Amino acid sequence: MIRSVKGIALVAILAILAGCGTLRVKEQRTTQGPMAEDLFTTTVYLANGREPNFDERRHWDNQLDLKISQYLHSHPDAANSQDVMTFRFMKQASVGQTNEQVLILLGPPMARTTEEAEMEKLARRYWPYIKGNATEAWVYPDGWNLYFKDSTLVDITQYLVP
Repeated sequence: MIRSVKGIALVAILAILAGCGTLRVKEQRTTQGPMAEDLFTTTVYLANGREPNFDERRHWDNQLDLKISQYLHSHPDAANSQDVMTFRFMKQASVGQTNEQVLILLGPPMARTTEEAEMEKLARRYWPYIKGNATEAWVYPDGWNLYFKDSTLVDITQYLVP
């Protein structure tokens, strides 16, 4: 009986240790950034300690659709671009979008910086690829960092500790 208790304890300890080993930092460099709805949900959760309800989500979605339609109406070149699907229907920030498009989708960032040392801290191991290509970085929830050159989104990184 003692032998079986020791065996169960050993299995439990190994399971706990294996679980600790799977906690990894999520770090990525990508061309497709956060989706507007995900950041909206995160923002509401951070502000209220809960996810948005149906009415809040519906109101937000209607307002976003209106802003996107107005933008595309006043920028016909963007309405005819190949990337319009990502902006209008997926509602996802992606490399090549303007800072105005990103503001429409994601809202204002939590922080902005034009200092190279700060951008290097945000980019971490991806800085050698971003250095010289970005003049400004915007910080969003869930570890998203968006890098702009002039008014164009040129790179995206995410650093998230689970």
